[in-house]
Amino acid sequence: MKSLKLIGLAFGASIALSSAAFAQDVTIAVAGPMTGTESAFGRQMKNGAEMAVADINAAGGVNGKKLALNVEDDACDPKQARSIAEKIAGAKIPFVTGHYCSSSSIPASEAYADGNVLEITPASTNPLFTERKLWNVARVCGRDDQQGLIAAQYIAKNFKGKNIAILNDKTTYGKGLADETKKALNKAGITEKMYESYNKGDKDFNAIVSRLKRDNIDLVYVGGYHQESGLILRQMRDQGLKTILMAGDALADKEYASITGPAGEGTLFTFGPDPRNKPTAKKIVDAFKAKNIDPEGYTLYTYAAMQVWSQAAKKAGTTDAKKVMEAMKAGKWDTVIGPIEYDAKGDIKQLDYVVYKWDAKGNYAEIKGSGT
Repeated sequence: MKSLKLIGLAFGASIALSSAAFAQDVTIAVAGPMTGTESAFGRQMKNGAEMAVADINAAGGVNGKKLALNVEDDACDPKQARSIAEKIAGAKIPFVTGHYCSSSSIPASEAYADGNVLEITPASTNPLFTERKLWNVARVCGRDDQQGLIAAQYIAKNFKGKNIAILNDKTTYGKGLADETKKALNKAGITEKMYESYNKGDKDFNAIVSRLKRDNIDLVYVGGYHQESGLILRQMRDQGLKTILMAGDALADKEYASITGPAGEGTLFTFGPDPRNKPTAKKIVDAFKAKNIDPEGYTLYTYAAMQVWSQAAKKAGTTDAKKVMEAMKAGKWDTVIGPIEYDAKGDIKQLDYVVYKWDAKGNYAEIKGSGT
């Protein structure tokens, strides 16, 4: 009986110790569209965050503490994103990598600022995210005024004298990117023949496609997400149009090819230089592939966001958001996507955009010489 009591006491002590150890963990978060039409990108973010946390913990954690990851789903809905941000702030979580959609990142960032949470987005490219003088925002991706310029330069060079149309889905990301591309095209002396909007979530684009056909459009630039872009492409081909479709970084997932099939061949999009091909990424890419995960799109960008924060927190000697942000903006950080430095706004100083092309087999490759 005495031995049973001792065993019980020992078991209770071990539980107490493990609970105490767990209580010492630093909880951080990843927030993005884990469900909904953009869930392919939420999956990329989750994969990147989980691998980064595992690797950081294996290397000793941050300031002597292990990291615990909280995964939150905003479904790319602004209201849901704001609610998640308030929840994360209320839990006193010091850092979040997110969100994916600019229309989520922007309202969420305000709640994070009020709640002393540092936010690094791996994917939100709308300039407004870093233009409101908030202390707590940064990104590891580029901006729409950068990729819109690259798209316009490519169009001006390769489709000179052709009929151009511009579409947008009315979202913060889609309209913002379409407008930046239009502005850069107009500055280059090219006036689009058609500028039209649709609603994110639309499935029937036959009326728009009929207009593209009527106006003999050679290239249609789509400011929007991969689901609608894929449907527009399919419906163009159904009506016999050979019009080239070009879009932004929201096409950087193989789900686009699953929507279009072989018809997606020739589709163009802008994105940063593929980090999977960088020497800095080889070890991490191999680790992902060992798990049968292709770290495409924003997977490695999310991993890099975690690296920046963890290195800056070590440099600052604390996870306090404001002190970590001060360290971030003062330093240079080695990441899986290459070295990162920040300007005063929280934008990175050294990202280029390039143009990619999809092939008939559902793969995309960079068009050499298409960047800055």
